[in-house]
Amino acid sequence: MRLLPVLLGALLLTGCIRFASNNDNTSTSAPAGATGVAKIDAAYLTSGGNGSDWAATGYNYNEQRFSPLDRINATNVGTLGLAWFADLPDARGQEATPIVIDGTIYVTGPWSKLFAYDALSGRELWEFDPKIDKAKGVQACCDVVNRGVAAWKGRLYLGTLDGRLIAIDATSGKQVWSVQTTDNAKPYTITGAPRVVKDMVIIGNGGAEFGVRGYVTAYDAGSGAKKWRFYTVPNAKGAADGEVSDAILAKAAAGTWSADGQWKQSGGGGTVWDAIVYDAELDQLYLGVGNGNPWNHGLRSEGKGDNLFLSSVVALKPETGRYLWHYQETPAESWDFTATQPIILATLKMGGADRKVLMQAPKNGFFFVIDRTNGKPIAANKFVSTVNWADRYGADWRPVETATARYYRTMQPFIGLPSALAAHNWQPMSFNPKAGLVYIPAQDVGMAYIPPLSAQDAARQPVGFNTGTNLSENMMPRDPAMIAGATKATVGALVAFDPVTGKERWRVDYPVPWNGGTMTTAGNLVFQGTALGEFRAYAADSGKQLLAFPVQSGIMAGASTFLVKGEQYVAVTTGRGGSFPLAAGYAGGAARTIPNLPRLLVFKLGGTAKLPALPAVAPPADTPPAATGTPEQIAAGKALFGRNCQVCHGANAGGGGVLPDLQHSGVLADAATWNKVVIDGILKGNGMVSFARVMTPEQAQSVRLYIIDEANWARANLDRGATSPTLTTAEATLDTAAK
Repeated sequence: MRLLPVLLGALLLTGCIRFASNNDNTSTSAPAGATGVAKIDAAYLTSGGNGSDWAATGYNYNEQRFSPLDRINATNVGTLGLAWFADLPDARGQEATPIVIDGTIYVTGPWSKLFAYDALSGRELWEFDPKIDKAKGVQACCDVVNRGVAAWKGRLYLGTLDGRLIAIDATSGKQVWSVQTTDNAKPYTITGAPRVVKDMVIIGNGGAEFGVRGYVTAYDAGSGAKKWRFYTVPNAKGAADGEVSDAILAKAAAGTWSADGQWKQSGGGGTVWDAIVYDAELDQLYLGVGNGNPWNHGLRSEGKGDNLFLSSVVALKPETGRYLWHYQETPAESWDFTATQPIILATLKMGGADRKVLMQAPKNGFFFVIDRTNGKPIAANKFVSTVNWADRYGADWRPVETATARYYRTMQPFIGLPSALAAHNWQPMSFNPKAGLVYIPAQDVGMAYIPPLSAQDAARQPVGFNTGTNLSENMMPRDPAMIAGATKATVGALVAFDPVTGKERWRVDYPVPWNGGTMTTAGNLVFQGTALGEFRAYAADSGKQLLAFPVQSGIMAGASTFLVKGEQYVAVTTGRGGSFPLAAGYAGGAARTIPNLPRLLVFKLGGTAKLPALPAVAPPADTPPAATGTPEQIAAGKALFGRNCQVCHGANAGGGGVLPDLQHSGVLADAATWNKVVIDGILKGNGMVSFARVMTPEQAQSVRLYIIDEANWARANLDRGATSPTLTTAEATLDTAAK
């Protein structure tokens, strides 16, 4: 039920601009009596207010995702019902937490679109579309997602997939200024939410899988002028960048990289694609730094050095970007173990003393408690049951690794748990100070890390992932029992973790991974959506399930809660996407059967709104073309598919219910139409760009023959017809043309 936007006059716009600009690096207060986004300043983001608003992606600067509201609580949450819903336009990953200020909801969606809704009625107020070139989608490692906006003194700040940072008037939805934060000739993207500190907007970027050099930049909130930039990886050319990070990178970090290696060509990675947190108490800015490029440390840095600041938490002085301290969670990382997962700030009673800490549950499976006054670790404990790359952290706070983990040394495959898909990925965790627990959307997703078996595996290419591993042989073997076993073992959990004792207090097991982020409240509640289409509430202290509301589609995002006219509401988005649904293939399990319906849902006690009935969908045709490829063609096609295609279309071309399931595509039957898509790029307007830079027309046909062969095997050996998603409109059009 998308409604026409309401446009307000330019008078309000100029009123907002008048007080938003500040160029002296001090944080000014919003005008007395200001309302709406105009009232959001440093004092407001420090406290978070009284719970009436959810003014920042993590509620306030501490990013605990804890609300002091308790009108919805453990005794009455069972009567929570739908107040209203709004359909969103793009059936891709929905990862944003809605922010809510004075009865207006602001939420982003795929392709960096931003929407404003009246929180009481559900009426759409305006929509802002930055009009991303869909061809940029091929450079987004993990879907064309966006995780939200920052609010500050009358404006909203949006990072876009193509690397822009845009200031938007919160009342009218009109652009105020825009700056390009990245080199668009390189595969940079932005998917994370900006943060605003001291009248500066702080933004990072993504792209490490493809090959870029990570950095974070601060821009003046009023004018968009660049204030400072901090690089997370040294300059491979040894030159000075003229940025504040030069001195520390030259003095400390540069010595942790090899004199040669692929980092010299790739930039090394280290992108800060999500976690950026401001500590108002200590006046420090924390960055969670991502993985290296390529993943393979042997290729990236000749197997030498810790490679700072990859997989590290780095503290900066916010006014200048000056380095303060760092802690590297995964030295010489080689498994895509990012430290970009959410960071929570708190004061905990540990060892009889109050400790100012930051907490993080990154990809590598260990929960870190770090003294944020000096960056010294206090604890590192496993928060999932199976961690096989390291046994523990030693007295020097370095991991004690298992002998088989570094696959580039053994030259043997390593089945990693956790894997690149993570023990905990981007989905937000939360902390309830009353219960003393952190609520982690955890998961067990294994992956084979296989050293490069050919020059093609090791070589860099201009399109697609550059991981320095063999991506085709890590797909599922043609063994139904092994596929069934792997699917059964690929599971999720909600883990209530005690950061003081370093132990799990309670858990809820899920049959599939990639469940939603968590939000917790003073009403002794934890809210989480599931991949199988329920919005749930649990007792924060005990884990007792109190609500399971069916929402027809999977949930990945975290929820928010707020008051309007004295009544408490809860908001969350539905919609599947991101790295696991795109890439999982057969291992996606039951989640592949769940419809992908992008919506904003708003709940209240006693809500009576109803979702429309799901339309009847005929199963796709399950008779692939006859397999005619030679063993040599099929092997060549498999290698090309694994390197270039599986990250979007699923391992084994199995599909994940988000993008077209190629095993059921009618285009497979028409060689000419196939090459029009893969080589000529006739669907680049939908994000399917040409791969002519990395394969010939003949090689594109080998990919088609491999998928046909895979489809015939799956039809004969697996129950694929019952679990395959329907064709997209674009693919259905191609099917018609092919026939």
